[in-house]
Amino acid sequence: MSNANIYANLREQFPADLDSIAVEADNGLHYSWRDIERGSAMMANLLQSLKIPAGSRVAVQVEKSVEAMMLYLATLRAGMVFLPLNTAYQSAEIEYFITNAEPAVVVCSSKNFGWVSKIAFTCGAQSVFSLNDDRTGSLLERAVHCSDIHSCSRNKDADLAAILYTSGTTGRSKGAMLSHGNMLSNAAMLKDYWGWKQGDVLIHALPIFHVHGLFVAIHAALINGSKMIWLNKFDPKAVIAAMQKATVFMGVPTLYTRMLSESSLTPEAAKNMRLFIAGSAPLLKETHEEWKQRTGHKILERYGMSETVMLTSNPYAADSRYQGQSERRAGTVGFPLPGVSLRIAGDDGKVLPVEEIGGIQVKGPNVFAGYWRMPEKTAEEFTSDGYFKTGDVGKQDARGYVHIVGRSKDLIISGGYNVYPAEIEGYINEMTGVAESALIGVPHPDFGEVGIAIVIAKPGAALKPEAILAALKSKLANFKIPKRVEIVAELPRNTMGKVQKNLLREQYKVSFV
Repeated sequence: MSNANIYANLREQFPADLDSIAVEADNGLHYSWRDIERGSAMMANLLQSLKIPAGSRVAVQVEKSVEAMMLYLATLRAGMVFLPLNTAYQSAEIEYFITNAEPAVVVCSSKNFGWVSKIAFTCGAQSVFSLNDDRTGSLLERAVHCSDIHSCSRNKDADLAAILYTSGTTGRSKGAMLSHGNMLSNAAMLKDYWGWKQGDVLIHALPIFHVHGLFVAIHAALINGSKMIWLNKFDPKAVIAAMQKATVFMGVPTLYTRMLSESSLTPEAAKNMRLFIAGSAPLLKETHEEWKQRTGHKILERYGMSETVMLTSNPYAADSRYQGQSERRAGTVGFPLPGVSLRIAGDDGKVLPVEEIGGIQVKGPNVFAGYWRMPEKTAEEFTSDGYFKTGDVGKQDARGYVHIVGRSKDLIISGGYNVYPAEIEGYINEMTGVAESALIGVPHPDFGEVGIAIVIAKPGAALKPEAILAALKSKLANFKIPKRVEIVAELPRNTMGKVQKNLLREQYKVSFV
């Protein structure tokens, strides 16, 4: 019987020479493939020594490091469920996630150990460890005493591997459940579709608490046996310099705009590269064109979600297996990936013809099973014939390219991070003196999109924008904080009394342009 455990399958693709370099870190350290195998084995043995059941959740909120990647791999190989948490999340957010997911193990940075451990133990966690980006912390102190030989857990395709929390219009976060089969099928398919080959080297400059950096980038390198040049923090100059010894880069549009501001970005600097991939937010046509002019390369834009991993992609190159898929077209997210069925549906659920705009629905081996402990919500998000309703609005043209034209769930994507207005509005509306608020997304030259909070004061209350922002900063991750607060007398409404955010977006659209 074959083992669907994703680590077992990634491990099979490691190079024969396990002492060759797997990761070249920005702290000067080099990690071999043997180091990755041994380090993750010791952590997996530590997790299993805790005598917690298979399928237990391991919640992780730590700074990016190679050791943090090893912890992810260790969780998979131990047959447990990885729960990555954004490092910017504050206490109110962490308390919700831990209460909802009920992890048996929580791992956090030493600087946050006091308050995180208090929440974790209150919610029933068995163990709390610390892990820092300088190779310190109680997790490593304990793991070093464990065996570096580990027998990988045996799993089926449908077994849960990870939970990624993603909010909705209600502001209540939902845990998208991804299986070993979801992630392995996507990794194997992208290896082929993006033309990975022997000798490829990936520049890894993304965070590792969401799909893009954790699954797409890491899985791609490991399943191809490719070295990673690892940057704990994105630095445009460092990435451009690393291009001389790399071939692939993945980033959000903001990273590309920041590199375009560097004079060192030239065709010569990028001559060794074969592929630049963008995702997590819409890439402006202007950025696509400027990148081509500055480097000679066309960025490959793709589309995915926490619930589905990757769904569509512009083509890597002309290939007879993918008829008509040869041109990377700016302003589109390409074609449905092999194995993915995509359709556009109207409000009545009926499938729409080519060029008509409607809701994007998808089906395939990469699509998640549902939301953690939310059977009703899961049922709402799937059609009777098994298609997932993404909440994105778009169309498919006559050539098959998918165009995303909006987001029905009112989502704001700022610097590649998802910001859900209802969540922020909930916090603002609870503040003393606030009658109502509306958060809108407006264009921004660096972040792509940022939030502006439009707030109505209660009669007699004197609200100050800076006080509202300060209060939010004490509760929420920085990327969720609006760039501006406007105090107004009233909000535009339709005949049903619903706030017309489209009018607000039009009114404030040039705020940062």
